[in-house]
Amino acid sequence: MRLVPSLSTALFISAVLASAVFCASAQEESVKEAPSKGLSPRAAPTEYQAHGQAGMVTIGAEFTGHSVPTTEHTFSAEEYVVVEAGLFGSAGAHTKLSRDDFSLRINGKKNVLPSEPYELVFKSLKDPEWQPPAASEEPKASKGGLTTGGGGGGQDTAPPPPPKMPFPLRRAMEQQVQKAAMLEGDRPLPQAGLLFFLYRGKVDGIKSLELIYNGAAGKATLTLQP
Repeated sequence: MRLVPSLSTALFISAVLASAVFCASAQEESVKEAPSKGLSPRAAPTEYQAHGQAGMVTIGAEFTGHSVPTTEHTFSAEEYVVVEAGLFGSAGAHTKLSRDDFSLRINGKKNVLPSEPYELVFKSLKDPEWQPPAASEEPKASKGGLTTGGGGGGQDTAPPPPPKMPFPLRRAMEQQVQKAAMLEGDRPLPQAGLLFFLYRGKVDGIKSLELIYNGAAGKATLTLQP
């Protein structure tokens, strides 16, 4: 008679565990499958710094330097410069989009910079408003019993490693940038999004900028403001 309650309890626990595993898996899959949405296009191409015509498509673009503007927040990327672009057409128009359609010419150089995948930007991505927690002022004891603070021989004077942003905050930041990146594939117009170009120099050193489009809609070169 005692086996029945035990068996029922075991079955109940198994069902609860199975439900928890299913919910966790579903949440993980929903994160993996969450698609990028791109930025909302502005009211018209003329709302951007520059605009040009590529066949039946009008392109608007604006240079944002090392700033990475998203719908929710503006981040920074020291190793990349960013162009916000929008593509417009007649009612019901579609065009095939690819980041490979875009390149950037800086200071009139012969070699142009190709548009890079947004995933590569994550490594240098920062939130200018994030402040690391204040470090404790108490000196830590070393293995030999000596403290690491203050002067004196035999003490570890190596500076502490720079603080890292907590993973949930970094993940949220990366997801916002992913959603703001230019979408690819056959898309209805208008469409807008961010384009990323590898450039570690200072924006102050940029004297001229050209965004070059060579894609399914045709060709266009837009002169941007540094």
